[in-house]
Amino acid sequence: MSEFVGIILSAGRGKRMGSDVPKQYMELQGKPILYYSIEAFEKSAVDSIIIVAGPADINYVRADIVERFGFKKVQSVIEGGNERYDSVYNGLREATKLGADYVMIHDGARPFVDNDTLSRCMANVKSTRACIAGMPVKDTIKVVNKDDVIIDTPDRTTLWMAQTPQCFETKLAHDSYKKMIESGKTEGVTDDAMVVEAFGGVASTMIEASYNNIKVTTPIDIIVGEQLL
Repeated sequence: MSEFVGIILSAGRGKRMGSDVPKQYMELQGKPILYYSIEAFEKSAVDSIIIVAGPADINYVRADIVERFGFKKVQSVIEGGNERYDSVYNGLREATKLGADYVMIHDGARPFVDNDTLSRCMANVKSTRACIAGMPVKDTIKVVNKDDVIIDTPDRTTLWMAQTPQCFETKLAHDSYKKMIESGKTEGVTDDAMVVEAFGGVASTMIEASYNNIKVTTPIDIIVGEQLL
């Protein structure tokens, strides 16, 4: 039985990167981006790690990342689905098999999460049942209509940008995802907190992380990532 299980998502194709290589397997200073995400969890107090990868990438992840770099906490590398929520649900089912009390769902293309963030998320989820890493926005945000005309300017002091990890009681997250998928109401789902709130009735607490906790999404992020390393 594992109290905390990290679910690292690595099944995306990263179309916005404009590369034939999925972004999580592109290299930063000679190592795949996914390596750094796994390393952060490996060095944390997380008990076990599940990696969710695309079907064609499972052997590569096992041999060229997990075995090559000697990651000991990785319990399984499993197949993802067509959409992010499918991959998360596969990971949650695997975490349930491991008897996890809590799950920490993290993007494999977010390589700069630090141990302090992981520790504070782990401590917080025990009392809140649901919490996610994030940071207050620094820019003024505009809401526009279909013609790109501004229709609202939200109060910036109430706005945060969501990051990962997103952490939950395992049963809460699993049951929420199961209800969502069975309902077919999956349109517009972009993160885990919205699923748990909509289908589990539990709102998440924001945990301040770091502006360095970027998701590598576009070519400029590779340059920024090199500098952060």
